[in-house]
Amino acid sequence: MKLERFGYNDKIDKLRIQHDLSNFEIGRVISEHKERYIVKTEKGEFDAEITGNLRYTARTREDFPAVGDWVAISEYDENKVLIHSIVPRKTIIARQAVGKQGEKQIIATNIDFAFIVQAVDNNFNINRLERYLTICNASHVKPIIVLNKIDLINDTALTALMKEIQKRVKQVPIISISNKSKKGIEGLNEYIVMGKTYCLLGSSGVGKSSLLNNLSGKQLMKTNTISASTNKGRHVTSHRELIVLENGGIIIDNPGTREVGIADSVGGLDKTFEKLIELAKNCRFKDCTHTIEVDCAVIAAVQHKKMDKLFYENYIKMKREKEHFESTVAEKRKKDKDFGKMVKQFKNLKNSDKY
Repeated sequence: MKLERFGYNDKIDKLRIQHDLSNFEIGRVISEHKERYIVKTEKGEFDAEITGNLRYTARTREDFPAVGDWVAISEYDENKVLIHSIVPRKTIIARQAVGKQGEKQIIATNIDFAFIVQAVDNNFNINRLERYLTICNASHVKPIIVLNKIDLINDTALTALMKEIQKRVKQVPIISISNKSKKGIEGLNEYIVMGKTYCLLGSSGVGKSSLLNNLSGKQLMKTNTISASTNKGRHVTSHRELIVLENGGIIIDNPGTREVGIADSVGGLDKTFEKLIELAKNCRFKDCTHTIEVDCAVIAAVQHKKMDKLFYENYIKMKREKEHFESTVAEKRKKDKDFGKMVKQFKNLKNSDKY
């Protein structure tokens, strides 16, 4: 299969040349599981591992390959390859790494569009939806909202739900579907373009794996139901995987995420809450936090019910998370820098006559 079927194009080829990778074969990471990779090339699929140099020069987890990456490789054994380098990424969808202060976890790379999947049952959460929108906006990935399981509610309830979303989310397509009845799947297929890469985002149990099966027309992924006792989705997809659809689209399935920590530093939050940011221009103080300040235009809008209170509260919560993450990153960098200085001083002392 030609690499173009996996999204390879002239821009990637130029990056490959610019970074002196012309002497290597090129492939795309289609699966990752605990630092074990599968790379797809024109010759087929290969098990892959990273070189020692790539491992030891990596400063953070972001420096390791991820699903969606284009990588420079060489064969070293039957059906096995070595990953020497990662071609610079076009986009990176990431969140705060769970349980690891100041670190990011890459969800997928080189993504064009993201299907944000939410079920219309008790799993529906518009605050979480805004979180997914924020990580998409931070990555310059175009979001598409997919409301699944519409067979569980009537048309009146669905219309009310759509209006609730549209009140808080602007200029993002919303597609309603049922994996069970297949209603809306054909309309969703119209958003899939040959050569473009899509990823599925959403909590466990919202129907991402079933959706992938419906889009592909094959039983590619195991599916499961919501736990009756906890009303939470059981994890079925355990690792990320890239799949080429019959219509030429490229899609990445992801494990369900119950925590969507914000690690945004490039304006994703501002774009998601654009209405609030625009209104903030009328605040008395330029550095207004929109919490306790006098003559805050945002607080006034909430008090006079010109802005949804839940929309405002979600922004404040996510803004604090973002600031905490950034301060943690800055603190880690300072510690690393101080440690580097200490090591350097020790080496200088060791090499001096005073040692």
